This record gives sequence, C-alpha cells and structure tokens, in this order.
Amino acid sequence: MSGAKKPAWVIDKERARRAAAAETVWLFGLHAVRDALLNPARQRLRLVLTKNAHDKLADAVTAAGIAPEIVDPRKFDVPIDEGSVHQGAALEVKPLNWGKLADVAISGAGAPLVVLLDRVTDPHNVGAVLRSAEVFGARAVIAPRHHSAPETGALAKTASGALERQPYLRVANLSDAMEELRAMGYLLIGLDGEADFTLEQAVTEAGGRPVGLVVGAEGPGLREKTRETCDRLARVPYPGGFGSLNVSNAAAVALYAASRR
Repeated sequence: MSGAKKPAWVIDKERARRAAAAETVWLFGLHAVRDALLNPARQRLRLVLTKNAHDKLADAVTAAGIAPEIVDPRKFDVPIDEGSVHQGAALEVKPLNWGKLADVAISGAGAPLVVLLDRVTDPHNVGAVLRSAEVFGARAVIAPRHHSAPETGALAKTASGALERQPYLRVANLSDAMEELRAMGYLLIGLDGEADFTLEQAVTEAGGRPVGLVVGAEGPGLREKTRETCDRLARVPYPGGFGSLNVSNAAAVALYAASRR
C-alpha cells in the first residue's frame, strides 16, 4: 500500500542516519587544530583563530586551504565547554570515518593488534589510550557506539594528535565486533584484576596470532557478556601489592606487552 506508515524501526534508523550526517565536532588547542588542518582525511567546516594563534598556525592554515575567522581573544565565541584551554584556536569538523572493522583489522597499518574498550566513557581516558595505541603500533581502538566517549575536543586534546592518525572505530555491538575479530583469527585477552593468568602468560599463549586487548571501565570493569566473549582473562601483576592502574595505564601496559612479541 503506497500510503502505508513506515515501521518504527525504519523511522528510528532514518533519524539516526540524519543525525549522524549533521554531526560536527569542535576541536580546540593549537596541537589538535594543527593536526586536523594537516589531515587530508578530515572534513573541515569552520576555523576560528586569534591573531596570535593564526601566526603560530599559518603554515597549517595555508596547507589546509581554509579561510580562518580572526577574532578578538575577548570575543572567542565558539560552542566548547567553558574553561577549555583553547589557546585561541578552534576548528569545526566532521567526525572521521575509518571504514569497516574487517578492513582495518585485517589489512590496516601497524601490527595485528587492537584495543577494545568496554563502556569507557571518559574522553581523557580514551584520548590517552589512542596515544598509547599509536605509540605501540596498534591497528585500531574499538568501542561501542553507545556508552563510550565520542569524538570531542577534550578527547582530541588528550590524544595529542593521535585522533587524526589512530583509527577509532565505534561499533554497534562490542560483543559482535569481538566475534568478528575472533573469526579473523584474533585471540581476545580481557584484562581482569582477579584473573588466574598473568598478562605475560596470556601474551605468550597468543604466540604469533593477532591479539585483541579488551579493557573495561574503571570500577565496574568488563561486563559479563564481554568477559564471556574473551578467549582468556588476564591480570596485570602488581609486585607492590598496592593499588591498581587506571584504564588508560592498564591499556598502555598491555599494549607494550603485546607489542614485544
């Protein structure tokens, strides 16, 4: 019937597609803005600079071919959180599209090593993980589309340029992505402070196989479904017997261990 009403799920899907198409991100700070200006994959919409910031970014602005809006430092009116250290530079962009998980995980740059974040919502933690992933040559950082930190200026600033270079894939369902990685040959190692195996033992067991390091949010850790989907749970041993690492530090230690194979 031509006049039939669309099902609710179709309407929701179309609404989500329109919202994604309209989504933009404001990056701020000299380092984050410079890296975004120099990234050919980044779609740039609006650049707002003070005269001082423009002088410092002149080469990147020229390379990007975008006309900046030069504003008075006292009238730096862009929609970023009050108190953000913008250094007189802000850039409105479209979120990066890194493509499909399979393409990145199988033939992406770097070692066959990925990090999966289970409901890590703090942009500073995610930014720090992206930096570590880039340093240790991982192919991607993967997180669920909901209940994870999206691309934001705060995340970009903490990532210190890594957001422009390190694939950050946000997937519909983390467990489904883990199963997809397993089908590609990845061994999934979940970090759990109560695990019987140490991280070193789990990495040794992996041998030459691709590795997915699964890290949970501070406090709740890995969700039950995520734990069940891992091939092996492993702990980072603490010789001092005191305290624990936060999520970004734990990811960095695990990346170092896996990259040394």
